[in-house]
Parts: sequence; structure tokens; C-alpha cells
Amino acid sequence: MEQSGLEKIRNIVLLSHAGAGKTSAAEAMLFTAKAINRLGKVDDGSSTSDYDPDEIKRKISINLSLLPCQWQDTKVNILDTPGYSDFVGEVNAGIRASEAAIIVVCAASGVEVGTSQVWGYCQEANLPRLIFVNKMERENADFFKTVNDIQARFGPTCLPIQIPIGAQHDFQGIIDLLALKAYTGSPPKEGEIPSSLEGQVNTFREKLIEAVAETDDSLIEKYLGGEELISEELRNGLRKAVVSGSIFPILAGSGLQNVGIDQLLDAMVNYLPSPAEREVVAIADSKEEKIEPGIDGPLAALVFKTTADPYVGKLTYFRVFSGNIDSNSQVWNATKGSAERIGQLFMLRGKNQEPVAKVSTGDIGAVAKLNVTNTGDTLSSQNKPVKLAPIVFPSPVFDEAVSPKTKADLDKLGTALSRITEEDPTLRVHREPDTGETLLSGMGDTQLEVAAEKMQRKFGVSVNLETPKVPYKETITVSVPSAEHKHRKQSGGHGQYGHVIMKLEPLPRGTGNEFAQHVVGGTVPKNYIPAVEKGFQEAIQDGVLAHHPVVDVKATLYDGSFHPVDSSEICFKIAGSQALKKGLADGQPILLEPIVNIQITVPNDLTGDIIGDLNTKRARVQGMNPSGDINIIDAQVPLAEVLRYAIDLKSMTQGRGTYTMEFSHYEEVPTQICQRIISQKAEEKA
Repeated sequence: MEQSGLEKIRNIVLLSHAGAGKTSAAEAMLFTAKAINRLGKVDDGSSTSDYDPDEIKRKISINLSLLPCQWQDTKVNILDTPGYSDFVGEVNAGIRASEAAIIVVCAASGVEVGTSQVWGYCQEANLPRLIFVNKMERENADFFKTVNDIQARFGPTCLPIQIPIGAQHDFQGIIDLLALKAYTGSPPKEGEIPSSLEGQVNTFREKLIEAVAETDDSLIEKYLGGEELISEELRNGLRKAVVSGSIFPILAGSGLQNVGIDQLLDAMVNYLPSPAEREVVAIADSKEEKIEPGIDGPLAALVFKTTADPYVGKLTYFRVFSGNIDSNSQVWNATKGSAERIGQLFMLRGKNQEPVAKVSTGDIGAVAKLNVTNTGDTLSSQNKPVKLAPIVFPSPVFDEAVSPKTKADLDKLGTALSRITEEDPTLRVHREPDTGETLLSGMGDTQLEVAAEKMQRKFGVSVNLETPKVPYKETITVSVPSAEHKHRKQSGGHGQYGHVIMKLEPLPRGTGNEFAQHVVGGTVPKNYIPAVEKGFQEAIQDGVLAHHPVVDVKATLYDGSFHPVDSSEICFKIAGSQALKKGLADGQPILLEPIVNIQITVPNDLTGDIIGDLNTKRARVQGMNPSGDINIIDAQVPLAEVLRYAIDLKSMTQGRGTYTMEFSHYEEVPTQICQRIISQKAEEKA
């Protein structure tokens, strides 16, 4: 594909609720623009965008796909993103690499949860956007009801610039309200507006003209003076209004039938901004500065996606905001402060790679086998290093314990996990020291299942995913003045002898453990005291109630005895360990559980359901903060009750609720629950 000038590029992210038909619409765009010669389908796994085996199997988009095509002498980079909320990281990346968005809404379902979420993301990023009412051929499709729904949710500045001819099985095409022309069929045939629709056309056109005129002083003057605005004035006015975010045009069509797609592509080129119209803010020499996008400017390219390919290796997607990158050159990774060798550059279309000599300002490309570069890094030149703001990814909210299925898998697990988290920045891996488990964290259960399947397919590592164990702790509630153990063995030759007496005291919650000694008269020789402490440190890892680590205990060694021949460090280590165990048993031990702070954001009408559910989870609601039509609930809840909360909240709110969670403190486990935990642990050990 030929290189395009800055004005002749459009980078547009496709966003929607899952199932609204983004991928089918993108496929129709590629076919209409002759970038592909047959129209693939999501259902039979033949679409250009959903080429990953997991996507074909599940019939949903999982990864962001780059789909460039040429239209009206303009290069249009379409970024097709997943609609399923677990894969929101791909959406964040697509938004950051684009100047504009198309929000796809299903004509039968109307505005859904995901539609509102992606609308919010676009507002945060200040992206101009078009709304495409898709699936006009579907049963129950109703364009005008959907428009009312859109305007009720997102405001009256969402205005149709087209209306459909027919709906459901009678859907034939669309009417352009500015050109006053009808387009039917695929490929579209231009014709006259059906007389039955003239009334609706005039009503919607009048609203559109008035809205466009209001955004421009010269147009409003002319309009109020009773003069008719010519087509060119309307188009220019509409473009300015769209770019400034004053108007959000609504279009209609069917991706599956490829109807209305020509006009959608026209609108993308005619009304959405080019990279030249986006201000680029970078950090240079620790100061913020604005960069004029252009080939002559300093190189500033943002890496917005990384894929791990077992054959090609690492494939890095980047968007050039300023300057250009040449094949077989060297660039400077300003984020890592390291030089990076660039090999052959590619333009991607789905899984197909086309080699190119360079990628210029405003365009998107890819390169394989970079050494230090990851998602969010800025590539620049060493003599003028600049850093672009990285992509902000949400923190994971859902954990599962990941373990290898076989010994062979164990050896490769670490590498596979690091590659999979490099590919998806919303996945994190960490080890829980108290339970010894490796935890894989993400946005939801589907995302983690897909990650496990990817590890099997790409790296040959089979893993089990399970609900994590709760990192309980144990402590004592009363002081034990004398915890004593005498370790003595006699079996011919040298014997074994170590005698320790210590005092145990409970410490305030969260203090940790302490070891002290007040031995007088050398009853325990100084050289054996470190061994007693070692025994103490080992023994506190295994409590007496349910074998959980012990916390907030102070042990003071104050007496004991030794044998000049039979005593040794190992004897005193064993004595120290056993004395502590006896002391813990005498100290009225209790079980502690982690308590987390949870902040749940839900629509007002679901607040009662959420609080009712929290009450069944032993939660303490700390407060509620209404904000518009949503409510933010703050609560403290035992971690054991919310290990699967991502799944619970999604089902209770149909995906309309979100939450964040962080560790707060440890608290005593209620007696009846404590007994259950001790019994379970005993069964595991049996």
C-alpha cells in the first residue's frame, strides 16, 4: 500500500458493545474499498479481523486488529477492537492510536452497557466520533427508536445525517440528508427519495441544518436571515462541528449485507480529522512541549500493541505521531533509554503483513523482534529524545491461581507467563508468598481462560486455573510466660541436647514478629542464640491451628540449659522451634483473614441489590456517593467472600457495574468459619 501524506490518513477506532457487528462492518469496509476480494464472515471464521484461533472458536473479537484500506485517495487505518469488557486493554490501545472513533450500535438492541462504556472512553480521550446504527436487516431493527435511545443517553448533539429506507427484511438502503439522495442495494444505486419518506427527511434535515448552523457564526447569520445554505457550506460546517465534538453524526446500514458502507466510508474521510489536526504533546528534557505533526519533526512513535508469535517472535505495533521510521535503521527507545535496532517494517491487515520501506507521520506500522521495547514505550531519535504519554491500562480485578499440568510444563511456565503478560498489559503475574501460589490477574474469567489457551497453543504450556487460596494468618491473643522445650537424644557416642524457655506476647495487629533475648548467666550460650532465633523464624511459617503463617508475636528467650559435649546449633534450633509451637498452642490462638477495601460503581437503580448482596458477604458498607445516574459504594469485605466478585457483579448488573479492590488489613475470623477452615485444612493434610 502506498505511503500517504498527513492530510490523507484517517486513524479510526471501531468501538461497541459485544455483538453489535463491528467486525462484520469492518469486513464490509475492506470489501467495498477493494482491500479484500471476498466478504468474510465472523460465523464461519473467515473474517480478516478475527483470525486468531480463539476468536474463531468463540466467535468474538479478542485482539485489536489493524485493517488499512484506500478510499477517496485517503488511507483509512481501521482499528477493530473487542466489544467484550474483559478485553478493555485492547480498546484503550486502539483509542490511543486513533484520531477518531466509530461507535457501532445494533439497530435491534439499541444502546447497551458496552456502548455507554466506550462512549465514556471517547469523551475522556476527546475523540470526535460517528455513530453507525448497524444490523438494519435484523428482526426488531428500529432506527428511529435507536436514535431516540442514543439521544437520551448521549445528548441531542447526536444527529442523523442519514435515515434508512425500510427496516428488517424490508431494509433496502439509506437516504443522505445533506445530498438529498437515496442509495439502495449493494453496490449502491443512486435514486430518488421515496415519497413516503419525504416528511421524515425534511424534519431530520431541518434539525441537522439548524445544528450545523449553530456551530458557525457566519452560517447562523445566513440561516437566521432566511437564506438557504448550500451543500458545500453544510458539509464544511458539519466537518468542523464533528472535529470539535459539537455534533456526533448518526448513520445507518448493514455490515452483513454491505448496505450503507460506501456512505460510511465517505463520512469517515469527509468528516473525521486527519493526524494533522491532532495536537501531539510530548515530554522533552523533563518539560512538556507540543510537537507539530510532520515528517520533518522529531521522531515520536508510540508502541500501542505487542503480540508474541511463536514463529516471527515479538511483533510490535506502533503509531508514528511525528517524523518517520525507516526499515533497517536504528531508533532510540526514550522510555527505556536504550537504542533499538529496526529490521523490516510492515503494514498489517489482519494477519497479513506487507513489507514497506518506511512508516511516515500519522501512519501505523509494525516491526518484528525488538529487544527492549514494550507496549506504551516511545520510539524517538537519540539526538532529540521525546516521550509520549503512555497508554493507561486499568488495574486487574480478578485473580486465578495458575499451575502447570505436568513437570515439562513447569519448566516452560515462567517464560510463557512473561510473554503472555507482555502481549496483554491488563494481565499481571505475581507470587503470593503466604500460599505459595502463582496468581494470574486480569479483568475477568474469560480473559484468563483465553490466556491459558494461548499459552497452550503458542508456547506448548498446559496450565490449570483455580480459585486462589486465601492467605490466612494465625496469631495469639494472650501472653504465655513460659514456653519450654528440651530436645534430648542419646544413641551411643555424641548425644543431642538443647533446652529453651521463652516468653510469648501478642503484638498490635500489623506489627510483624519479633525475637528478643534476655538470657542471664549464660544458661544458653551466646553462640547458640542465633540458632534459637532460626528455629523461631522457621516455626512461625506453620501455625498450630490450620498451618498458616503466624504474625504479630514477640518471643523472648530468657532461660534454658546446655550440655558441654552434646549441645549443638541444630539442637537449639529444634528446641526453639518446638518451644514456640507449645507457646502458640497455649496462647489462645486465633485465625486472621485479609480484609479488602472495595469500591463499586453501579447505576442508581441497582444500588439496593448490590448492598443486599454485600450484606450476605460479611461486608461493612462505609459510604455511598451518588454521582449523576451512578452510585459509588465504598465497603470493607473479607477477601474470602469476593474472590469471584468479577463474575458475581457482571451477572448482577449485566456488565453495568465496575469495581476496584485493594488490601486493607487483617481481622479475626468468626468462630464458626474458623472451625470450617481448620477442618478443610486437616482434610487436605490427611
